[in-house]
Amino acid sequence: MNKEKALNLLGLAMRAGKLITGEELTLKDIRVQKVQLVFVANDASENTQKKIKDKSLYYEVPCFACFTSAELSQAIGKNRMVVGVKDPGFAKKMKELLLG
Repeated sequence: MNKEKALNLLGLAMRAGKLITGEELTLKDIRVQKVQLVFVANDASENTQKKIKDKSLYYEVPCFACFTSAELSQAIGKNRMVVGVKDPGFAKKMKELLLG
């Protein structure tokens, strides 16, 4: 249920222009600390998951791998494996939903 809500919130954030999508753009924004929260598809390649998780860990950005690429893509309306949330409000709410 909370995963559904988080996905709905992801769609809302996308429409509000508060997301960065795609692996390279998200990595770039993690480096300059513009991203509050990162989602990487749990069916993305091991290399992609490792790269995103390592970078997130280094820059202390929470990273979740709790959705498939299909779920992420459907939520934001684009075919993506990696999504970064730039807005602190959206990020906080999504963390609350996913961590309980």
